[in-house]
Formats: sequence, C-alpha cells, structure tokens
Amino acid sequence: MNKISQTFDVIVVGGGHAGVEAAYASAKIGQKTLLLTLDKNKIGLMPCNPSVGGVGKGHIVFEVSALGGLMPQLCSKTYLQARMLNTKKGPAVQGLRLQIDKDAYSALASQTLQNTKNLMIAQEMVDEVLVTDGVVTGIRCESGTVFSAQSVVLTTGTFLNGLIHVGEKNYPAGRRDEKAATKLSNFLTKLNLKLGRLKTGTPPRLVTSTIDFSKLEKQETEPLDLLFEFDPIEVKNSRDCYITHTNMATHEIIQKNLHKSAMYSGNIKGVGPRYCPSVEDKIARFKDKSSHHIFIEPETAQYLEAYPSGMSTSLPEEVQHDFIRSIVGFENVEIAKYGYAVEYDFVHPDQLSHNLEVKNISGLFLAGQINGTTGYEEAAGQGILAGINAALKSKNEPPFTLDRQESYIGVMVDDLVTLGVDEPYRMFTSRAERRLILRQDNAFLRLMPKGYVLGLIEQDLYDRFIKERDELEKMIIEIDKKWSNAKLAEFLDQELDAQALVCALGYQTSSRNALSILSHVKYKDYIKRELIEIEKFNKFKNLPLPSHEAIKVAPGISTELKQKLFRHDPRTIAQASLISGMTPAALSLLILLARKPKLGVTT
Repeated sequence: MNKISQTFDVIVVGGGHAGVEAAYASAKIGQKTLLLTLDKNKIGLMPCNPSVGGVGKGHIVFEVSALGGLMPQLCSKTYLQARMLNTKKGPAVQGLRLQIDKDAYSALASQTLQNTKNLMIAQEMVDEVLVTDGVVTGIRCESGTVFSAQSVVLTTGTFLNGLIHVGEKNYPAGRRDEKAATKLSNFLTKLNLKLGRLKTGTPPRLVTSTIDFSKLEKQETEPLDLLFEFDPIEVKNSRDCYITHTNMATHEIIQKNLHKSAMYSGNIKGVGPRYCPSVEDKIARFKDKSSHHIFIEPETAQYLEAYPSGMSTSLPEEVQHDFIRSIVGFENVEIAKYGYAVEYDFVHPDQLSHNLEVKNISGLFLAGQINGTTGYEEAAGQGILAGINAALKSKNEPPFTLDRQESYIGVMVDDLVTLGVDEPYRMFTSRAERRLILRQDNAFLRLMPKGYVLGLIEQDLYDRFIKERDELEKMIIEIDKKWSNAKLAEFLDQELDAQALVCALGYQTSSRNALSILSHVKYKDYIKRELIEIEKFNKFKNLPLPSHEAIKVAPGISTELKQKLFRHDPRTIAQASLISGMTPAALSLLILLARKPKLGVTT
C-alpha cells in the first residue's frame, strides 16, 4: 500500500559525491529538495581511495568550486596532505591532489547538508521512478512511501544490482556490508533504458601500527598557499604518504593464484577501469615488469588504517594475506579489511542530453557512476550539473550546459553523451583539446560568473573574485605593452617560477594570478591561435557532415581517419571532432567540404 508523503521540487537519490553536489546545488538555487540515502551516516563516504584531485580530476574539482559546489569546501577542512602533481610540466597539466580524512569529510558533508536551507534528508531505499506520459512525477520507496517531484536525479553509484566478489565468493551488495538496489535497476529497464555492466575494486586496508615505515620511501611535498577554494589558505600537512613496491615474490604468489581471482575465474562479467587495474591484472598484463608502485596513504587523522593505493584486488582473503606480506615494509602487516571487486549496472549515457537529462523521460537526470564514470571528482562534476538542471527544470527555466571548449566538466559530459562508454570513464587532461585554456589557475575566470548568475556564489566571494580578475587583466595589458616577446623569452629562459617571474616583471599578486601570468607569457601566441580556432569551430560545429562520397575523395584526410569517420558515422562537425585521431587540419577540411553548397563551390 502506498503511503503518500511530501511533495518536493527536486528529489536526489543517493548520498555519494554526485548526490551531495546535486542536492546542495538544487537547494542553493532555492528549490525544495529531498535527498534520499540508505544511511545518513555515510553521506559523502569515500569507499575507495581517501583522496581528491590529481591531474584532470583536480581540474574538475576547481570547476566545481567555481560553480559554488561543496566538495572544495569540505576538502579545505578535512585534508591531511596537499601536493601539486606534474610540477615539472606546464601549468595546463599540473594537478592538485589532497589526502583526505575520509571520516571527517563524510561527517562534515552530512552536517553541512543537514544545515542547508531548502534541503531535507531521509533514509529510504528507492524502488521505482514514477513516470506518466514520459514525464517524471516522483519516486516510490521500498517502504511504500511515495514522494512527488517535478525533477528526479539518480546518483546510485555502485548500488544498481551491485555484486561484491572476493575470490570465488560473491554476494549482493552496493558496497562493503551495504544492501544493493535491485528493484530500481530492473525498473529502469522497464523504462526502456539500455543498461550495461561495469566493475570496480578496492584494496585491503592495513593496520597502520603493523607497517614498518622505516623501510619505506617518504613522498616529499612542496609549499602551497591555495587549495581548491578561491581564497588562500595556510596549507599545513599533518600526515605523510609513503611508497613501496611489489616484487617477484609478490608476482609469483599472485600468478600462482590467478585462477582464484573473481576477474580471471570468469565470475565477473563487467568491464573494469582501464587506467586503474587490479594488482592481479597488472601482473597478468605486464609480465615484463619486475615491480609496481604501491602508495601508502592515511585514511584518517588518527591513521589507524592505511590505504595501499595500487593494490586493488578480488583475490581470496588468504591469498591477499600472503602476497601483501611479501612486500617490503608489510612483512608483519595485519589486514583490517580485505579488498574486493564490485560489479554494478549503469545506464549507457548516450541516452542523455548535455544537461544530463534522459532524452525520452522529461525531468529524470542521472549523475555519477550510473553514467559509466569512475571517481569522486567525475561524480561531483556531474552532480553539480545535474542538480542545477533539475532545479531549473522544476522552475520551468532553460537548461544550463557547459561546452567542452570552456570546461573539463563540459569535456566529460560531451564525451559521455556523444560517444557513450564501454568501460569506466576517467578524466585525463589529454581528453581536452583546448587544455592550454582549461587550466586550474583560470577555472574561476571561466566559470565563477556562471555560478554567480545561477545564485550559487555569495556576493562577498564574487566581489573578491572581480577584484582579482580586474587586477590580472590590468597587469596583462601592462606587461604586453611594456615588454617585448624577446625580453619575455629571456625571463622564461631563466626558468623562474610563477611568483619569481611576476616579481621580475615588477608586480606582486596572488599565486593564482601569478600562474595565469606565467601561462600568458609562455603560451599567449598559442592561446590566441586556440581562441581563433574555437571561434571558428563554434561557428560551424552544427553543420551537417559531408557525404561519405565527398569524404572518400577528399585529399588531406588520412585513410585511417576516413575509415573511422565511416565507422562512427558522425552527423555534425562537432561529433566528428571527437573521433580519436582527428586533427585540426582534417577538421578544417571537413568544415570546408560541409560549407561548399553555401559557398557555391563545386568539386
């Protein structure tokens, strides 16, 4: 029997990182929002690595920050260590990565959401999304309770038909000791949504006091004065990370027991993440390697348990015990929790629009692992976008989308909805064609005005942003007038860091502005060229692609690229631009061919 309950503008299903951002954004926009989760004490939980950021992933978190999201705020209050990755490379491919106290993060996420105006949290298992004539009307829970809403956001993580594997054993669960959502997954199929099956995994957790840190290599850090939020912070690292390695003894144990792994026994049907393979996958696929890195990371400030990154496994517990003790520093280690793999259903994301709304079901939005992605950061980026659009939908306002030319979130969403996925999707800087202009240091310049218009950025923060932006624009104009390219090149030859360069140019400014100036001095000609290309692309991106016959005889397009164009059969210039191996020259030629009828050009 149905128990009719309250009516909301927006309902968010799932309290992971996508759900947290979706609920927070919707409520901040002013819509009456309900967040449904299985356990209020596990909101914002980090079930795998206790860290946020990295190359590509960190770019997304900066963009979430610029749009007014919650993840960056939580990170500032719960980080244990901060490192900038890729510092020997250019600013476009550097990435901020934070070790997080995962218990503190989850507790603060829950507390913050409970204190957020317009937001209510309830513990329920959702069985059905209610749809009438292709329009969402609410959800039905396992308890029989029905909640009504104009918009529903599903952020179900690994819970859809979740199945945990440890060796030859398996049992239904979304995470360790947490119930799977089986009815909802089956119901989505009834809505004619095409589902697939993916897999992820997590390593065992180690009792910290039993690790011999004297045998391990400590990771060094460099001073920082900015994290993911706009305002500067005095960064204090309270915990260290360490490195050890697998060895031939480790590999021998794993190789001998490979048939017992759920992955290699045939028990797992789902596809795992290519760029985060299990330890048994590494040994099987890279037989020429004598060792693999293992990073030992703190899980909490108390550091009772350590997370051995790079050691995800679904091997039986006794095998995990044996191979772990073969690793230097782990000779006498005790295992607090064993590793496992989890299979789960996902919805093929090419059934979504760029606002993350299901194309044939008005008011139904999807975000996070349900869309085939992997990672907290990717989930947060989708979550804030879905939450914004769910709120706008409930207000009968136009959708909010982000272009791949202006943000990493835009790159990710465009990849998902245009190309779809056949394996868990992870963000890399290499996925962005315009990464020179999609840097961490200019994320606020790119997106904070949009967050402000949406009502997600407070006025005092926006005022500080405008002041810094105006200061930067003034300095860049003066630098371009005062210094020749030849003189600027001399400064660059000295390999000065950003602040030293700004000082040499006669200025003092924030470290973020200093990075922007360094990027401008280094790459201004390239950036100018990219902006021209973007303007050209935006002008012609919706042009229909030329016929196969025209492409077949076109000079300047490689045979390999022509074959890809025929196989994928893109309909527009924008879709063609996403094909692997597409070059600017080939794209320009396709634009020319597409414009020929309008230009009056004949072949």
